[in-house]
Amino acid sequence: PPVPSPGPGLVPLTHRLGRALHPQPGAGAPPLAPCSSVYFASLDATVERLQQQAQDVFSRINDGRKEDHKVLSGFRETLLQKVSELAEQLEERLFHAYGFHNELIQERLQALTEVMESVEEVQAEMRRICCAVEAAYRDLCLQPEA
Repeated sequence: PPVPSPGPGLVPLTHRLGRALHPQPGAGAPPLAPCSSVYFASLDATVERLQQQAQDVFSRINDGRKEDHKVLSGFRETLLQKVSELAEQLEERLFHAYGFHNELIQERLQALTEVMESVEEVQAEMRRICCAVEAAYRDLCLQPEA
């Protein structure tokens, strides 16, 4: 499997190790003659083990990130579902409260209408009384003194 990229502009560890141990021709160091000694074979095996271990670490990190993404996606879906349910409950409660208050307002408006009608009746009665008092006063004022 390919080595995951550590980020823009960075060279993965396994590539750096490989270049350090196997320099490119013309990279400044003279090319090494192939050696068949046990030491270099052991060193190559150690480098390969380190490269494999680094690859395994990268794989575990990526697997962990995938699992984290799955968990976060599940959490997001659950959270959205809960928020939606709570919004529906709130909306139902608001409509219930609106209905209750609408009934109260309607009752109060009806009572206000009745009071206003009574006020109009009393006002009409007071006008009649005022007119009667005015008429009586005029009659008294117009009568000759005896």
